[in-house]
Amino acid sequence: MTARLSRFDTVVLVVGAIIGWGSFTLPGTRFLSGPGVIDTAIGFAIGAVAVVFIQRGYHVMLERHVDDGGESAYAARFLGRGHGFVVGWALVLTYTSMVGLNGTAFVLVLKRIFGDGISQGYLYTVEGFGVYATDIAIASATMILFTWLNLRGLKVSARTESVLVLGLLINVTILFALMLVLGDVDQFVGAYVTGWTVEWGRVASVVAIVPFLFVGFDVIPQVAKQLSYPPRRAAKLAVVGIVIGAVLYIGMNTLTALAFTPEQAAAEEWATGAAVAQYVGPIGFVLLVGALVGAVLGGISAFTLAASSLISSLARNRFLPIGLTHRSGKHVLDRAVLAVLGVSLLAPWAGREVVNYIVDMSSMLAAVAYAYTCFISMRIGRAGAERNLSLVGLAFSVGFIALLAWPGSPGQLSVPAMVMLGVWVIIGTIVYLRSRNHPDAPDVGEAQWEAPEPDRVAVPA
Repeated sequence: MTARLSRFDTVVLVVGAIIGWGSFTLPGTRFLSGPGVIDTAIGFAIGAVAVVFIQRGYHVMLERHVDDGGESAYAARFLGRGHGFVVGWALVLTYTSMVGLNGTAFVLVLKRIFGDGISQGYLYTVEGFGVYATDIAIASATMILFTWLNLRGLKVSARTESVLVLGLLINVTILFALMLVLGDVDQFVGAYVTGWTVEWGRVASVVAIVPFLFVGFDVIPQVAKQLSYPPRRAAKLAVVGIVIGAVLYIGMNTLTALAFTPEQAAAEEWATGAAVAQYVGPIGFVLLVGALVGAVLGGISAFTLAASSLISSLARNRFLPIGLTHRSGKHVLDRAVLAVLGVSLLAPWAGREVVNYIVDMSSMLAAVAYAYTCFISMRIGRAGAERNLSLVGLAFSVGFIALLAWPGSPGQLSVPAMVMLGVWVIIGTIVYLRSRNHPDAPDVGEAQWEAPEPDRVAVPA
């Protein structure tokens, strides 16, 4: 019998994808010296509410359409093959770049523990970031290990994800409680609460990066056929994962603020790590590193699973080689998983800054996929709540796109990120035009605006 994901596995998958390297580093590099604690919390609250409304569009999708490829297959069914490709092409880079980001982030975790001495064998510099042979080897070995775990089957990868994410949640909870007791509360109040005035520009700068930080909530549609319960119920579990993710981001930022003022945090190489080491001691630092390892490795596992499913869907529609739809004896999309690995292994060679540019522009790509999904759900949902809530989700999705693209916006993408976005669009256009003449290209999605009956998916008793 094919292994399936339980409700617990589903929440773990979402949290593992949402919580990554950024939750441990952004407090020092971005939040405390800018939005602070209050504006950051408001930004995450608004962002989480926005994503919950967007998730409503996904709820409609999971009630009426269950297929490998998630949003891409959904768009192909109701808007046509070309629109399905746009969504799939956007998400495949989003998911794959997150695998590469987390793989290279693991090297940074080790540097936080052992120092920069682990980087040996200097090769070259890209965008001011040195590329070293040992860094490439470590990041590559990490991604290869988790590819091997995914190839062993869904049961093994789900169990690994559960251990990593549970460790993450337990460790962060313990550290937050300890910092509330041991941290400098008076300094915290003076620096971040007394006399603080909410500035909506700072709040918007946090909201703008939510599509990137919360992109993990949409991995569920990619594995909908592997759930052990009716897929439509997974939407509620995704909301649970979104709330947990927002609380963790706010908690990590507050934890760091209990140790440092904005100026002190900005001066630290890793503010959160320094905060825990200073106030909790070596044992606390070990717990923090354990949580960080769980976040980074859990992200690799979750996004490998989601990306391989999406690649297989694109291959079925003849946008990519049909061989990528192959399943192993363990019911794993083994060739698609290896394709994810092959692309991800390029990340360490590109340098950390280039990977960051790609991930930044993936926020835009993710927001486009959200908008498509909510638009379709608005059209096919039942009159009333489903359509209205999907409309709100569509409005938030468009708002995310505007924050990332509008000149002068607090969240506007950098020039390198916009250039890379343009390159990805050009490559996608070439791939799509080549696929149009494929003799086996399926004819799907002729604007089926009549809402179909929910798909029947076999669910074990």
